[in-house]
Parts: sequence; C-alpha cells; structure tokens
Amino acid sequence: MTAVQPYELSLAAAADAIGAGRLSPVELTDSVLARIEATEPVVSAYAARTAEVAREQAAAAAREIAAGRHRGPLHGIPMALKDLIDTAGVATASGSAVRAGRVPERDATVAARLKQAGAVLLGKAHTHEFAYGLTTPQTRNPWAPGRVPGGSSGGSAAAVAAGAAIFALGTDTGGSIRVPAALTGTVGLKPTYGTVPRDGVAALSWSLDHVGPITRTVRDAGLVLAAIADPGSDTPPGYGSDGSNGHGNRHGRGAHDATGEPDLRGVRVGVPADYFFDRVDPQVEAAVRTALDRMAALGATLVDVTIPLHRYLQAVHWGLMVPEATAYHATELGGAPELYGDEVRVLLEAGALLPAVDHIRAQRARTLMRREWERLLREVDLIAAPTVPATAALVGQQAFTWPDGTVEAVADAYVRFSSPANLTGLPALSLPVGADRDGLPIGMQLIGRPYGEAALLDAADAYERAFGPAPLADVAEPASRAVRPGRRDAQPA
Repeated sequence: MTAVQPYELSLAAAADAIGAGRLSPVELTDSVLARIEATEPVVSAYAARTAEVAREQAAAAAREIAAGRHRGPLHGIPMALKDLIDTAGVATASGSAVRAGRVPERDATVAARLKQAGAVLLGKAHTHEFAYGLTTPQTRNPWAPGRVPGGSSGGSAAAVAAGAAIFALGTDTGGSIRVPAALTGTVGLKPTYGTVPRDGVAALSWSLDHVGPITRTVRDAGLVLAAIADPGSDTPPGYGSDGSNGHGNRHGRGAHDATGEPDLRGVRVGVPADYFFDRVDPQVEAAVRTALDRMAALGATLVDVTIPLHRYLQAVHWGLMVPEATAYHATELGGAPELYGDEVRVLLEAGALLPAVDHIRAQRARTLMRREWERLLREVDLIAAPTVPATAALVGQQAFTWPDGTVEAVADAYVRFSSPANLTGLPALSLPVGADRDGLPIGMQLIGRPYGEAALLDAADAYERAFGPAPLADVAEPASRAVRPGRRDAQPA
C-alpha cells in the first residue's frame, strides 16, 4: 500500500502530526511545493507563488515549535490566499490588468491573523477578474482539466482539491466560495455576514461580500474559521484547537453521542419543496436526495419547507451587487476602462445605468427576505439542498439546457442556489456528497441560522465522519473517467 504523502493530509491530520513531532513544517511545505510543481502545468491555480517565503516561514515555524512555542493547529500549515486578499510585499492584482504589479504595503486583516497563527503562505490563488464571475477562466478543474473549477474563488478551490494547498481562503458575494467547492469536491464555508473582517480585501459588493475557508474536511473549515473570525462576534468561532466549538461544548449540538459516533438525532433538516430542486441535473438531485436519506439514517428529522420570496432572488441580488460594484470601480473604470476584460467592463458600465431607486428597492426587499428566512429557520435547524444545479461545465460552455427545455447561462445557474445566503447574510456550507457518472464532484449546501456556524459544522462533520470526505483529485487522470475508488458516497453511473 502506497504511503500517504504529506501533501495528502488534511489540515487537522497535519496539525496533529506536527504537534506530535512526527512531521516537520518544512517537510510538509516541501511536499506541497513539489505537488504545486507537478499540478500547476495542468491546473494553473496560482496567480503568484511564494516558494522561498514559504520555505522561510516553514523553517521559522519548525524552530518555534521545537522551542516549545507552538501557536496552534495552523502553525506550519501551507495555505493559499485568493488574489483579492492583500499581502504585504506580495503581488495582489485581483485577477486584473487594472492592478497588475500591485504590491500592497500591509496585510489584510485575515492575512495578518493567519500569519499570527503561524500559517505558511504558498502564494495567491487565481480569481475571476475582481471576483465578478463564476468560472475563473485562468484555472482548470483538477478533476477534469476540460472543465471549469467554478468561481470566483476557483484558484483557491482548485489548489485545495489538487493537493497544492492544505487550505485556502476565498471570498463569496453570490456563491464564490461554495460554487467552486461544490465543483471541485472540497468544503467551502461562507460565515454569517460580518463575522470575518474584510479590511484589505478588494470589494465586489460591500453589502454581500464574505470571506471564508475552502478546505478538505469539515473539521479543517472550523479550524480556519477559529483563526480568522472576529473574537468578539456573536458567532461561535468554529472548532477550537482541541476540536471543540470554542465554547467548551465538545462539537456543539447533535454531531456526537456519548460513544463518539456520528449522530444527528434532534436536528431538524429543512428540505425545500420548491426552488432548490427546480431545473437541476437529475444526477445532482439524486446525490443530494441520497445524502438527505443518510442524514435521516443518522437521526435527523427531515421537514418539508417552502422557500420564501424566491421569485425575487435574482432581481434583488443584481439590484444590490451591480451598482455597488460599479461604485467601487468608478475611479479606475473612468481612468483606464480598456484594462478591464470585456465581460467585467460591460457589467460595470451597466451598473451606472441602474437607477438609485432600484438599489433602494432591492435593499428593502432584502430586509423582507431576511425576516422570512429567519422565520423559516425557527421551524428547522438548517436547510439542506444542492449547492449548484449542475456539475462542472465544460471550458467555454455558455449555457445549460434543462430537461424542461429551458436554457440558462452557466453563471446564472451557478449563482441561483447560493445567492439566498448572501442576500440574507446567513451562514452556509458546501459539502461533497457524491459524483456524477463522469466522476465530477457534487455538493450539498447547508444553510443555518444567523451566527449558527457551530451547528452547521456539527451537522456536516457528522455526515462526513459517517460517509467519508472526498479524496484529492488525481490531476493526471483524463477528463472522462469512472468514479475514483474509495469514494464512499459516490453515486453510480
């Protein structure tokens, strides 16, 4: 049996090995850097790489740990940051020629917190230009290089899925953490709005933007959240370094019984009777329905629910995001419009044509949506549904054609199920629950109550421990192939 390489370890497993002295941060970093060299010609996850900085940081972490100054579970762990997140002395261009060569003088708050936690910076991951898109065209899906990785945090998700980072940070305005997580078989967590600071992170839409982790396992997501969340916020900051939820209650509610077995007894899971299962690929629906049955087998109670005000979601999302993006880019767009890509420039120019009254109406509608979703989440503990309606699109594919004959743009399809959590600010997590007949990952989304990250992590952790996490992508495999052996929750072709 082939020995596990350090780059294949989850964050939690690597942290345990480092803490026990079985693995050095230098060994781990060297392994991941070698994996980057092997996968980048195919995946192209990175906009900028910082190999020498990573080696220096890993060596410093090794010295500190040997001297008894272990900072916690992220100490010595190699990671990537989305190219929207400022890093002092390291180029941060937001995926655009507009900011080519830009080198910030200061770290973004989240970058500074990860540095303080001892994480090792591998480089900056590709983003769709200024996060204004759902495909990340610079990057390929590690599971199938002829497919998109999703966006806009596609580079972050692709790096984690390929073993080219132990974890990464992304941003999410309409699904940009959860969409690429679903398409690459990783875990993506969008925390409650405002829980993670956005200082030093290029904005797309101030009232919709979130920062969060993309990881290999649910436990890993909690460990990263604990490092980057505001300590004074109302949310439990994820799992602490001992695997607890940060409040002394081991794993919060519902994820474990007295024997430590996965247990969802007492958890009420809302299953949408509308919207989230409209215009969905049959293989995606089948995988998510199977995952729901498995949650029930773990003790969860499935409750049919109706999604409030869903017919207005797209209009409200665009009514908020488009003018806010245009306002953010007003100066640069006016000074050098030719430096923007055609796709993004057209969207920014269109934002200037949207009347202020429509933006105000969108804000009022969002308030109503928040109230209705909070009412809904008094009836259930969380909502479970597909993260996206289809698996990874082909590179260059413009639209999906659904069984009812309707045609929908790829970006519109990918944002459709993820935007509700941005509009309401609710925490949401994408969890791998299977694969289609081509081996492309399928994600299930869990949406929780405000500041309910611990409950989401608990439920997802129980599922993952019962049925197994997704494996790393074998980048060398061809685009069309059978489901990888060992995928315990993969759906048959």
